[in-house]
Amino acid sequence: MRFLAIGECMAELAPAVTADGFSLGFAGDTFNTAWYLARLRPETSVSFFTAIGADAISQKLRDAITAGGIDDSHVQVVPDRTIGLYMISLDNGERSFSYWRSQSAARQLAADPQALERAMDQTDVIYFSGITLAILDPASRETLLAALRHARAAGKTVAFDPNLRPRLWADPAEMTRVVMQGAAVSDIALPSFEDEASWFGDNDPEATAARYADAGASTVVVKNGADPVFYRQGDVHGSAAVPALQSIVDTTAAGDSFNAAILAGMDDNTPLTHSITRACRLAGSVVQSKGALIPVDSDGLDR
Repeated sequence: MRFLAIGECMAELAPAVTADGFSLGFAGDTFNTAWYLARLRPETSVSFFTAIGADAISQKLRDAITAGGIDDSHVQVVPDRTIGLYMISLDNGERSFSYWRSQSAARQLAADPQALERAMDQTDVIYFSGITLAILDPASRETLLAALRHARAAGKTVAFDPNLRPRLWADPAEMTRVVMQGAAVSDIALPSFEDEASWFGDNDPEATAARYADAGASTVVVKNGADPVFYRQGDVHGSAAVPALQSIVDTTAAGDSFNAAILAGMDDNTPLTHSITRACRLAGSVVQSKGALIPVDSDGLDR
C-alpha cells in the first residue's frame, strides 16, 4: 500500500517536565496519522504532501518528516512563508491550543494542481482532514476537492477525518458545508461523535455514520471518547467497546493515532473490528503520555 497524507504540520510547543517550560516538536493532524502509520507499517510507503518555507525552522520540520520514515518528495517550498506554530496547554489531560499560523506556507499547499495530481497518481490511499480544507482559501479548496474527486474516479481510496475546528472557519455554516463536500469525495470517513453532535446535531453515533454513508463513504468509523466506537461498512454495522483507562495525561493526537491503526488495517485486509480494537489500544497508549507523537510498540497492540 502506498499512502499519502495531505495537510499541515506545525511547530509544537508542548508542556515540558519543568514548570512553565516547553519542548519543541512538530505535529499536525494528518502528519500525526502518517507518522503513526509509518510506525505500525514500516514496510508501507508513507508520504506527506504539504508546503513549508525556506527558513531554518521549516528545514527542521522537513528533517522531522524524513526522520519519521515519511517520504518528503511531495513537500512544496514557498520561499516567503514559514510554518505555523501552536502551543499546548493542559488541564487534567484535556488540551487547549494557542495558534500562530497566519503566515503558514501550508495554506498554499494546493497552489499547484499538477503537483497534487502527480502525488495522487503515485499512491493508493489518500488521507486528508477538515483542517486541511479549513486552512485553504475557497479556490484552493476546490482545487484540492477536484483532485481528490479525480483520484477517486481513477480507483484511489480516499480517507477523511472531518476534524471539526470552528475557530479555523468563517462561521459554522461554512464549516459544515465544506466538510460534507469533503465527505462526498471520500470512501472512508473517520468522524468524532462529540464534534458531530455539536455542529451537525446528530442524536447518536448511528446518525453520524448514516450521514457520512449517505454522502458517499462506504466505510464510516465514529470515534466517541471512552464510549463504544460505532462502525458501518456497507450494510454491516455494529459497535466496539473502548478499554477503560486508569488515567489520561494528554489527549493530543488520540484521534490521529486511532485513524492510523484503522488505515494500517487496509494494508493486509485486516477485518475492521480487529483494526478498531488495535486503534483503541494505540489511542489509549497515546493519551497516557505527553505530546502528540510517542514511541509505539506495534506488537504490543495485538496482545
